[in-house]
Amino acid sequence: MPDYPYAILAREGWPFLALFAALTALSAFFALWWLALPFFLLLLFSLQFFRDPRRPLPAALPGGVLCPADGRVIAIEEVDDPFLHRPALKISIFMNVFDVHVNRLPVAGVVRERWYLPGRFFNASLDKASAENERNALWMLTEDGQDVTVVQVAGLVARRILCYVQPGESCRLGQRFGFIRFGSRVDTYLPLSATPLVHLGQRLRSGAEWMAQLQVDA
Repeated sequence: MPDYPYAILAREGWPFLALFAALTALSAFFALWWLALPFFLLLLFSLQFFRDPRRPLPAALPGGVLCPADGRVIAIEEVDDPFLHRPALKISIFMNVFDVHVNRLPVAGVVRERWYLPGRFFNASLDKASAENERNALWMLTEDGQDVTVVQVAGLVARRILCYVQPGESCRLGQRFGFIRFGSRVDTYLPLSATPLVHLGQRLRSGAEWMAQLQVDA
């Protein structure tokens, strides 16, 4: 599915915006101000939650891995990739309800496989969320033949993971590939030869900052 041609608000938010705007207007029309206020606050929350800012890619970096999600880095560790069953460097980003929840592809390449796993809804900042929560995983093969796994993980209040790309699809760097409602995380599994460019606790912006660098053959 091609990247949609607009920014500012994610398309997933329009039904919520229309609903809360209508309820606010109806309540105000009938002078039910005590009821209009909560709907108006929900409208404001939806506007900030579903925002989809346009972000130009950072300056070119050979082997660069783009940040796939807004949020805070909560893990940088060597683990076993549960999808490709290989030793990997995992970088995890936690998104709270005030972060942008549009997800962007960290590398350019072909989607080799996609997995959806139903699961629990633990707080996404917990380590066990990577293994036990509902999640959607993509196996990306980069243009120079390196494997990258990017995993959308549902959180405590997240109840829907959306993914727009399918196996066999050729994708570009920074392409919007999904959305998670409401709090959640994204795990990225890289080859062990990759070099992290971020640190624990750092806040990142999806599509606008390099998160790691893959080893590039001379």
